[in-house]
Amino acid sequence: MTTVAVLGGGIGGLAASYYLCKSPQVTKVIVLESSSRFGGWLSSTRRSDGAVFEHGPRGIRPAGAVGRNTLNMVDDLGLGGEILPVDYSHVASKNRYVYVNKQLHRMPSGISGLLRTVPPFSRPLLLNIAKEILVRKGKEDDESIHSFVSRRLGKELADIAVDSLCRGVFAGDCRKLSVRSCFPVLFNAEQRRGSLTLGMLLGSGPTPALPPGPLAQRSQTESWAQWSLRSGMQSFPESLSEFLQQSGRVQLHRDAGVQHITPAASGWKIALEDGVISADHIISAMPAKALSSILPPSCQSLSQLLQDISMVTVAVVNLEYEGSILPVTGFGHLIPSSENLGVLGVVYDSVPFPQHNRPEGHTTRLTVMMGGAWFQEVFGSPETVTDECLLARATEAVRSQLGVTSAPCWSWVALQKDCIPQYYMGHFRKVESMRHLIKENNLSLSLIGSSYDGVSVNDVIFSGRTAAEELIGAAV
Repeated sequence: MTTVAVLGGGIGGLAASYYLCKSPQVTKVIVLESSSRFGGWLSSTRRSDGAVFEHGPRGIRPAGAVGRNTLNMVDDLGLGGEILPVDYSHVASKNRYVYVNKQLHRMPSGISGLLRTVPPFSRPLLLNIAKEILVRKGKEDDESIHSFVSRRLGKELADIAVDSLCRGVFAGDCRKLSVRSCFPVLFNAEQRRGSLTLGMLLGSGPTPALPPGPLAQRSQTESWAQWSLRSGMQSFPESLSEFLQQSGRVQLHRDAGVQHITPAASGWKIALEDGVISADHIISAMPAKALSSILPPSCQSLSQLLQDISMVTVAVVNLEYEGSILPVTGFGHLIPSSENLGVLGVVYDSVPFPQHNRPEGHTTRLTVMMGGAWFQEVFGSPETVTDECLLARATEAVRSQLGVTSAPCWSWVALQKDCIPQYYMGHFRKVESMRHLIKENNLSLSLIGSSYDGVSVNDVIFSGRTAAEELIGAAV
């Protein structure tokens, strides 16, 4: 195997290239990114006065094998000194809110929070957990998240906490999203232990054996809940791009949109606007629908499956206010769909990462997330909605939900079109079928990225690693 083409220069494509270029079996890696920058949804604005604003993921969790894997990469890139950790004792980790019945409610945490009735819940959550052990195992091979949690922990928890959580993580509707694909740990706990509680206590299945490097060890010792970087999350793909450039084995191409791909005698011909590239293997880090549009007619069955993976659009509005304007301190608040369809949640960015505030003068930075699965219904077409409309809706949410009467001193509206895939029920079967078709038709193609095996930054990076290792292993 000599040449691998990686389609897509987001964090998944860059990660796959990173793992590939460490193998002597790969002679050349060609990264083709259709936009003018690398990093995908990891995007930060760094203002000249020192303030940093995130338009995509703002913090990464260090937990589990996938979390350790990312930190090992960060270590290797020499970014350890740039890390901004937030530990579990931090107020941003302990205080998370939901906005229900036009009021902010702190989510119960710790034993005391589980033992007593905490609004907006009508009884102590420990009762739900105690009863959960007695609930019978589901018989279906998949189930909606709402149905699964209602069945095991009660409808109230599903309607408020889980509905809000799914809006915050997936910008999606928990009544349609698959528990098996979105929360495999919960699904496996029930399947293997018959109970979520027992699954959490005893473990719910094998996890990849991944030794922690110095940074991952530090995260365990210091009990990190999440971390960011001093210059914003965008500095992660920037460092990765630089590393790849310096490796001498990776060619990075911006503004290189792929028109179509065609199977060749050995591998693929990749048609770009200004020429054709040959590759022995393709790793696609493109969204599923985008890949579907460039496949040849001979791959129609695969194209159809890829087309079936829906995406949602999220409006991310960054706001900065003079002074300290928050009525509560914490990570932020989420909003169940029963309360407000359009606004998914508000992150109090200045609380977990005050280092991103401008150094001079006290300010508060917030991010309002809107739309998701409800975008079209609330705002109309993403093509016609204006920044002014989105900004007005975001500032109104801050006024009504946080009681902030002053106007923001700075704002930024980012409309992230088709940014989060929706793993609807049966998603796992679609992904299995795709990979089966690829194998059956002997296509030298790997699928990575958020469309398939997890939407978090950690999941996407790990999917890049898995594909690279499978490819290198097959070439041995």
